[in-house]
Amino acid sequence: MCGRYTLTTPAEVLHDVFGFVERPNLPARYNIAPSQEAPVMRQRRQPKGERTVQSLRWGLIPSWAKDARIASSLINARAETLSSRPAFAKALRQRRCAALADGFYDWSGEGAARQPYLVTRRDGAPFAFAGLWDRWIERRDGAATPVDTFTIVTTAANELLRQLHPRMPVILTGAALDAWLDPESNPVRIAAALRGAPSAALRYVPVSKRVNSARVDEPELAAPVGPETVGMDAGASIQ
Repeated sequence: MCGRYTLTTPAEVLHDVFGFVERPNLPARYNIAPSQEAPVMRQRRQPKGERTVQSLRWGLIPSWAKDARIASSLINARAETLSSRPAFAKALRQRRCAALADGFYDWSGEGAARQPYLVTRRDGAPFAFAGLWDRWIERRDGAATPVDTFTIVTTAANELLRQLHPRMPVILTGAALDAWLDPESNPVRIAAALRGAPSAALRYVPVSKRVNSARVDEPELAAPVGPETVGMDAGASIQ
């Protein structure tokens, strides 16, 4: 699964890597948590096909939801069942997005011994999570306010990350990101983008347990407190 993540890469680097049209102000985030706003990339339809970045609330609220409380159970969406679940099926066809990131946290152990780890690419480069978004209308005091929210798609963990958790977020770069964001992609191309990242392209390190609190967001959270663990084949990469 994915319950917390980071985005500390400077905005100008993200702009160069992902090619979105804005140059937004993106302060470093060391502990992005559910219910918070986070930068999400979407792609307009052709002919321009421009990529844009906006802040969306993490935790999907489907357009048909009666209230916002459903968001807490929809921070993640399983890749294997996207097309069959009512909360995700239409979004899979029409509202795919990608959450900008450069790391995510996972935990191992139980109780007081539960240890958080920060997972990143071995080359330190930023990436994006496959996501789905929707627009819910909040009605309060006679006013109707649109609220855009998103969920992060997960898949079976690779060999490296199975040591921490059986699920991992779908990490997108290159051709997979292009296919996922393209509004004209067919189902075969979309499904191909949802493959898990190879073990050897990733690494993880133990970090401070202060990351457990969503109220804490500071550089020290990403500082290693022990040795890193990496995949077997150092030559592998995320395509």
